[in-house]
Amino acid sequence: MSLFDGLPEPQLRAALASAQAALIQLMSGNSIASVSYTQGDGAKSLTKRVTTVAECTALIMQLKRALNMPGGSRRMTGFVLR
Repeated sequence: MSLFDGLPEPQLRAALASAQAALIQLMSGNSIASVSYTQGDGAKSLTKRVTTVAECTALIMQLKRALNMPGGSRRMTGFVLR
């Protein structure tokens, strides 16, 4: 079960955009950024404070998984199997 279960795609996309903006803030030197979304009817709201690039990146990956987007899974890169 995911935090994002039951959210419609437009809200997931809005949360992803918010998380990506938070990542930019963190990488620009801000020590704390927040990510928030509200369900379309206003019934559900979440604000999450992220304090590290790793935490924010993990949140982005979770959102991408929920949206079935590329980049939503951890992959080994830089290795060639033969």
